[in-house]
Amino acid sequence: MNTTSFDTTQVSPGLLGFLVVAAIGFALYLLIKSMNKQISKIQVPHEADLEREEKAAKQGAAEKTGGKPGGPDAKK
Repeated sequence: MNTTSFDTTQVSPGLLGFLVVAAIGFALYLLIKSMNKQISKIQVPHEADLEREEKAAKQGAAEKTGGKPGGPDAKK
């Protein structure tokens, strides 16, 4: 008879399972921290800046044509 038997419903992952999950959690924390650092470096123009650039481009185009809609670059 086998005297060293165990109940298969009471088996748990133990220390190794905990360490693996803890390592994955720590790696996730570092990845999210790095991602936030990289995203904060991205410079997104504000809508007011975009509108200002569009107006400047329109004014520059109007100055090239002399302010007339039928300037030298106008299509016929």
